Amino acid sequence: MVEAVVARLDGAPVGERRRWSDEFKAQAVTAALEPGVNVSALARRLGISPPQLFGWRKAFLNKQGESDPGDSLAPLAEIVVGDVTIRVSPDLSEAALRRILRAVRSA
Repeated sequence: MVEAVVARLDGAPVGERRRWSDEFKAQAVTAALEPGVNVSALARRLGISPPQLFGWRKAFLNKQGESDPGDSLAPLAEIVVGDVTIRVSPDLSEAALRRILRAVRSA
């Protein structure tokens, strides 16, 4: 006979698990996907463990692959206006792009 007893193991963390907002995760993954970025160094700068960021990045890439089986990531176009770099996907409408450029120029 096997009996399972659920109890806290000695040495296990007592506190609550940290929770990260979806916005924070999205910003971290976006930064991790930049060309030439050292993901481990980025994770340390953000105060999270590197495996955590690698996991978020992998989940994002898998989700992208499921939503668009032909392409893993759509190419982004870069537009530089002064000190601001704007990255847009090809499916962005012309009207939306005009609004973004107008907002950047007036700022």
